Amino acid sequence: MPIPVDTYRLPNGLFVTLSEDHSAPIVAVNLWYHVGSANERDGRTGFAHLFEHMLFQGSEHVGANEHFELIQRAGGTLNGSTWLDRTNYFETVPSNQLAVALWLEADRMGALLPAMTQQKLDTQRDVVKNERRWSVDNQPYGTWWERLPALAFPPSHPFHHSLIGSFEDLTAASLEDIEQFFRTFYTPDNAVLTIAGDFDAAEARALVEQYFGDIPRGAGKPPLAPMAVPARFGGWRREVVEDDVMLPRLFLAFRSPTFGTDGYYAASVCGAVLGMRRGSRLHRTLVREQEIASEATAFTFDLSKGSDLLIIDVTARPGVSVERLETAVAAQVDQLRREGVTGAEVERAVALIETDFVSAMQSAGERADKLSQFATYFSDPALANVQADRYRAVTAGAVNAFAREALGTDNRMSLVYVPRASEAAV
Repeated sequence: MPIPVDTYRLPNGLFVTLSEDHSAPIVAVNLWYHVGSANERDGRTGFAHLFEHMLFQGSEHVGANEHFELIQRAGGTLNGSTWLDRTNYFETVPSNQLAVALWLEADRMGALLPAMTQQKLDTQRDVVKNERRWSVDNQPYGTWWERLPALAFPPSHPFHHSLIGSFEDLTAASLEDIEQFFRTFYTPDNAVLTIAGDFDAAEARALVEQYFGDIPRGAGKPPLAPMAVPARFGGWRREVVEDDVMLPRLFLAFRSPTFGTDGYYAASVCGAVLGMRRGSRLHRTLVREQEIASEATAFTFDLSKGSDLLIIDVTARPGVSVERLETAVAAQVDQLRREGVTGAEVERAVALIETDFVSAMQSAGERADKLSQFATYFSDPALANVQADRYRAVTAGAVNAFAREALGTDNRMSLVYVPRASEAAV
């Protein structure tokens, strides 16, 4: 059954999507800004993520942390996240609290700057630095999130630098930077707003107009640096990282077609055949039969610009060398590329992907986020309704053509984690 989708745009450029579902008395509000780490300038890496934190520190009519308090007191949940090319903020609340969620989002879109102080910036800068320490620098394998894009994209590419940023760049961020970033990117014409769940459409439209209608559009954002890269790496790149880990781990990446293109769906199905769930080739062969891996998965980054990445992620079992692990993974890729996939494998992969997608769409929050994704990248949230058809149209021939083109040794990048020499000797 198609997801109901109603879209319109306010005069200030805000793109709005409404999706009614009265099966449960909850409603999700989801706001995507088309800005991420790719939009950062030199010397300000990590700024998009820092800014995500700043948006929860209050606005002209909302005190610091009051956004959390008001939503939680209303019985709702909320959060935000930053990615390479977008930042999103979201709340799920009881149906009768829709106005609260919309007002909070509108107040920080339209009136954030009067509440910004040096103390808030200093506090959140320290929070983000601690987050980097715990989730990246002191987390086993934690640096893969920044090492892999840095290896996959050239230094001049917007996806090359760290999403969470460096300590030096975070320290250098100023209140003037905050104001410039906000005025440039946090504008209604650079945002999409999705409301999904149990609400009245006429009431929702009136609330959106009331709270967001008077916010002025922006002056325009600077264009990204060129995003195009060759379809293949041009060889087999390899980086070895000694880390405080117990077991070797391999990330094997391939450049692949961007999210939403015909080639993307073939790549996604190929990844599912290789590494989705316990019935996948990698899990069946490396984990169960050969017993050289403890975990084996494959996934795409779902990047909509330049090039996407198909990534295989495999962790060795104790006593298995990284050389043996990498050789075994490469052998599975080579076999798939040489012999191809079967129709049954494609059918299984498509069924798993479709099941996950349909299950996610049952949640108001997940539905709102997916609609915002398609609205942001393609200005068409209704594309969510054709995703199952796009996947069902993928044939074994299409997957095999992708594998022959994209999985060769001229398009491989290995990011390898090994225990430090002192750890390995213990």
